[in-house]
Amino acid sequence: QVQLVESGGGLVQAGASLRLSCAASGRTFSSYTMGWFRQAPDKEREFVAVIGWRGDKTYADSVKGRFTISRDNAKNTVYLQMNSLKPEDTAVYYCVGSSIYSRDPDGYPYWGQGTQVTVSS
Repeated sequence: QVQLVESGGGLVQAGASLRLSCAASGRTFSSYTMGWFRQAPDKEREFVAVIGWRGDKTYADSVKGRFTISRDNAKNTVYLQMNSLKPEDTAVYYCVGSSIYSRDPDGYPYWGQGTQVTVSS
């Protein structure tokens, strides 16, 4: 079992930066694919970014060049650095974990509770 706890969300103005963190329990963290999804009010859950156990990364087109995903296996933590935030980035952000590398939310059995990010214009 893997438990995920996100932190770092908040209210910022457009153009600002935030860094989300996700602390994972479990001894198998280093072998897991970790990622971030987000969900805005009245919208479907949306893929944001994923990082494989070897460090390979994939981003949604909407965040490419602005967001950076990284991981620190020694700390069992994955990060999402978000720069140049836009009002359309407003959503609840979820940390996810899986043994497979995927952009599909159904591929992730482990989810955090979510952290709210609100970007004002």
